[in-house]
Amino acid sequence: MTELKIQHILTLSYLLSKGARRNFVPMSTMSLGRGLQKSQQAASRHLLDLEQGGFVERMVTGRTTSVRITARGYKEISRLYSALQKNLEPSPRVRLEGTLVSGMGEGAYYMALDGYTCQFRSKIGYVPFPGTLNVRLDKREHREAVRQFEGLPGTRIEGFSDGKRTYGWVKCFDAKINDIACHLIILERTHHDDSIVELISGVCLRNAATLDDGSKIVMTVSADP
Repeated sequence: MTELKIQHILTLSYLLSKGARRNFVPMSTMSLGRGLQKSQQAASRHLLDLEQGGFVERMVTGRTTSVRITARGYKEISRLYSALQKNLEPSPRVRLEGTLVSGMGEGAYYMALDGYTCQFRSKIGYVPFPGTLNVRLDKREHREAVRQFEGLPGTRIEGFSDGKRTYGWVKCFDAKINDIACHLIILERTHHDDSIVELISGVCLRNAATLDDGSKIVMTVSADP
């Protein structure tokens, strides 16, 4: 056997959990089967495969069989662990693409409300330029990527009431367009469908990035708070 299959990886992992990295540990095929939730016959076959492949070694003393993972076995399981760890770590930034479109003009009104501006200043370090930059996400995979931000904390701007009506919360996520710092915002209440995302910045993004309606936008957004 030159390649580890999933059943062999699970067996090695179980043996590691029992201390078989450096020590011979007593291990019957019956107890191994119970630990793996497999039959005794299956456990015996997996152990034999690993032994023949040089991934484990067995020592028999009387009626007791002990097992230890070899240097090769440990090297291989470590390599697999490193690859999994690297690939399972969330990417710190999400790349989104879309097209610049005109909004309905409501962003300028809401972003200028005192209940928001004081929080923006203290929490993200600036008061947004009046209005939001509206980007239509043309690809479904990018719209799906944005959904993850709904469940992330971001920097939360709390909703408030002015005595006449209430205003919902806003979550801000660090973003960049053409190396210009900005924030993607997720709104508790919005008139847009899920194809539109809104961005705020301390500057006019249209002017700073030389953008017009129809411009293709590439942005990166941080998934970290």
